Amino acid sequence: MQWLPAYNKSWFTKDILAGLTVGIILIPQGMAYAMIAGLPPVYGLYASLVPIVVYAFLGTSRQMAVGPVAMDSLLVAAGLVPFLTTGGENYVAMAVLLAFMVGAIQIVLGVLRMGFLVNFLSKPVISGFTSAAALIIIFSQLKHLLGATIEKSNRFHEMVYNAAIKLPETNIVDLLIGLIGICFIILFKRLNRKMPAVLVVVILGILVVYLFNLQSYGVKIVGSIPTGLPHFELPSVTFKNLLEIAPIAFTLALIGYLEAISIGKSLEEKNGEETVVANQELIAIGASNLLGSLFQSYPVTGSFSRSAINGSSGAKTTVALLFSVMMVVVTLLFLTPLFYYLPNAVLASIIMVSVVGLIDIEYPKNLWSYRKDELAILMFTFLITLFIGITQGILLGVLLSLLIMVYKSSKPHFAVLGKIEGSDYYKNIDRFSNEVELREDLLIIRFDSQLYFGNKNFFKKQLYKSIDGKGDSLKGIILNAEAINYIDSSAAQMLIRVIDDLQGRGLQFYIAGAIGPTRDIIFSSGIIDVLTKQHLFVRTKEAVYYFDQTELPSAISEKIAYQNLRKR
Repeated sequence: MQWLPAYNKSWFTKDILAGLTVGIILIPQGMAYAMIAGLPPVYGLYASLVPIVVYAFLGTSRQMAVGPVAMDSLLVAAGLVPFLTTGGENYVAMAVLLAFMVGAIQIVLGVLRMGFLVNFLSKPVISGFTSAAALIIIFSQLKHLLGATIEKSNRFHEMVYNAAIKLPETNIVDLLIGLIGICFIILFKRLNRKMPAVLVVVILGILVVYLFNLQSYGVKIVGSIPTGLPHFELPSVTFKNLLEIAPIAFTLALIGYLEAISIGKSLEEKNGEETVVANQELIAIGASNLLGSLFQSYPVTGSFSRSAINGSSGAKTTVALLFSVMMVVVTLLFLTPLFYYLPNAVLASIIMVSVVGLIDIEYPKNLWSYRKDELAILMFTFLITLFIGITQGILLGVLLSLLIMVYKSSKPHFAVLGKIEGSDYYKNIDRFSNEVELREDLLIIRFDSQLYFGNKNFFKKQLYKSIDGKGDSLKGIILNAEAINYIDSSAAQMLIRVIDDLQGRGLQFYIAGAIGPTRDIIFSSGIIDVLTKQHLFVRTKEAVYYFDQTELPSAISEKIAYQNLRKR
């Protein structure tokens, strides 16, 4: 609410127009996304009430539109598959409980300032997951597009097979309505992006079914939607149910936050105004889910498409969201009978057009050109999500990306340095082989990573390999530590033993360029005791001068090199 005291009256009209525009889109979209989640359409409207009001007061992004979205709806459906066989009412209760758990997890993470966890969802993982999820969402709507009863599945190959064997049962009228709906939405968007294409298609679909009595031709319609606002009700909680949905709740909590923070940051870049506070945003989304679940909402987060519409329509603050909610309230109180004749095929067309933009082709192409290891992560996540399972795809994708990261950190770049002729620069001899001066009596190395238990043996192996390559003429070793920002206790002990061993062989060991935190560790871990202060330098060239002439560093250089927190 930081913006409220400075609220400009001229913003009010813009907020009203933006809010009403988003509300017009939100109503059919919410109903469509509830269908993806396996819920009755009215629950999409319930999810568009309390969560949006809560975010309007707590959210830090002024243009982001929250509510039901395709990705989270699909995750809800995937996570609650075991409850499909236990009856519709139990399924709905579990969806509401899931929203409660997602909100609780997000609030706890926000209070503990754990928003950084979302950083472990790398872009290749997210790109592979969203592209696969988009395909699954599109094919999940074939049952509505074809007007046939197709067995449910979240595995792509099973969905294709189930749809293929039901092709003879296709209702041509349903198919035509869906295809025309898709064409109309695409056409309207190309003619005028500000035109509420979704609303136009919904109205046309309702009129066509009503006027031509198409339900008599087997066209599937939404039917009766309960009138009235959702009532307050505590979610039904049992320890068994909490354990069963905990994995999908944690996944949804992180995915939902990632979507929200990504949208918020992109809107900031576009508007040139920084307002998003990461951990506060996590609390805001969490409170929206938790309080929304008390009024029959299923999990919500920021919507890419509606946020873009909200921003382009001129929304200045979250006041716009309150007008979107007003549209939903009016619909639930007075207009739900109008949606009785809405064809399911129209809702399917809305979903298909909405999510096709999530399929990312350009990013994998770019990775093919310069980062094939990350492309492998993307394709692995994509294929696992598509053919094994949605939750397995995101979790295994994250695990693989972390394993590759750990593997790379265990074998970081190790460089032997030489002096560039006519300068005081010391560079990698492999990059500047024709321009560096090589010395047989001195080995200068650089380790481009933190030094920890996972790579200490690699460091030691590469060091002794380089020492053996120099032969008996070697007299001194200089470790350029500019890139080492941390040394753990295991690596510190290794370094102490190595220095002691080399000194026992009659070799001098020096450390140059260590930054402040690394110097602190050198002093606190005992490395300095075996190294001695005289062998710690600010710059590599000073270590070389000392080695050549036993020349003491300047007073200022000595002060910087020996400065550490332990002395204070």
